[in-house]
Amino acid sequence: MADLLSNFAGITSPNPFWLASAPPTDKEYNVRRAYEAGWGGVVWKTLGEDPPVVNLSSRYGALQFEGKRLMGLNNIELISDRPLATNIAEIKSVKRDFPDRALVVSLMVPCEEHRWKAILPLIEETGADGIELNFGCPHGMSERNMGSAVGQVPEYVEMVTRWCKQNTRMPVIVKLTPNVTNILMPARAARRGGADAVSLINTIQSVIGVDLDAMAPMPVVGGKGTHGGYCGPAVKPIALRMIGEIARDPEMAGMPISGMGGISTWRDSAEFLAMGSSTLQVCTAAMHYGFRIVEDMIDGLSNWMDSKDYATLPDLSGRAVSRFVPWNQLNMKFHTIAQIDQESCVGCGLCHIACEDTSHQAIARSIGPDRREYSVIEAECVGCNLCAHVCPVDDCITMAPQPTEGEMTWLDHPSNPHRVSA
Repeated sequence: MADLLSNFAGITSPNPFWLASAPPTDKEYNVRRAYEAGWGGVVWKTLGEDPPVVNLSSRYGALQFEGKRLMGLNNIELISDRPLATNIAEIKSVKRDFPDRALVVSLMVPCEEHRWKAILPLIEETGADGIELNFGCPHGMSERNMGSAVGQVPEYVEMVTRWCKQNTRMPVIVKLTPNVTNILMPARAARRGGADAVSLINTIQSVIGVDLDAMAPMPVVGGKGTHGGYCGPAVKPIALRMIGEIARDPEMAGMPISGMGGISTWRDSAEFLAMGSSTLQVCTAAMHYGFRIVEDMIDGLSNWMDSKDYATLPDLSGRAVSRFVPWNQLNMKFHTIAQIDQESCVGCGLCHIACEDTSHQAIARSIGPDRREYSVIEAECVGCNLCAHVCPVDDCITMAPQPTEGEMTWLDHPSNPHRVSA
């Protein structure tokens, strides 16, 4: 079987699946249950100074889409609302009993050097494997010069990272906020400050919806609402793009990346690894399905890696990065044409409607003996593949690459499942 052993910035774990710093990692009871279920690591919910913050009720809002629950989760919860000493004692106890699991502690204090210097020794004494600097919290803390208020200013990212590197022996992971125009600016700043790794993405500033009876953003707290942090499957495309941006950047070469943002299945995990991640942090999926979802993720990733002859995580990590290129580096001569499998077509007409109304009028409709039939007008097809996306039948509509002068034919193309290898 594939070896899922992970070594991330010197932090080892039996597999790359870590619980992200979030409500599921708020206390010893939860973390012990997570380790017992098979999670390779945990990032303890963000700690700050005493007195603890006050968290509100209610605190979650959810986006449902076509019957699927928790496509997106909006969270207005702040950092840990328990005393620092309580968290410290529990971290020490858990690490003692699970020495083979990764245990990283998320931290967030005001942007003053003496306050960072004060909290770091307390974390070192627990035996934790590393710290994650929370420069991404999008709600509630920014007015106190913490969280995304730091992460959005590269100079602050570099400064605080350097403070921590100078005052701790532990690996320093910088958690980046997606609430920026260019993710490379804070990422490069973290490297200049001496970061051992980066993690991303943190949650996205959002309003999940409006309660039209209360006339307030959701979740409604005493008749009012606020913006929060958006996560879950819906943010996966944003996370993959930002991770890929860092992974392919020459200035960030070799920087370990802990990927997060919508990881729900083993396939998501494989995609994040292919785009440059080394470890995988999960939150919403665990909150939705419970800790034992990690069993499916481990088995699925391992079996898929076996089928593709990837023996270890480094064999897979970053494999797609060289093919993630700027738009102007794509092959402008490459062209595909839609093909409709008449045997699997159910005659719903969605492809024709989409193409006729919003694309290039490249799908013809005719009346057959039993049902309407649809066919591609090849001279009009530009290969946009909208028809394939709206079709409700898997593989009914496929996109066939067309040969161009000096290039391979469709029969030789890597996307042809029937091609004969050399």
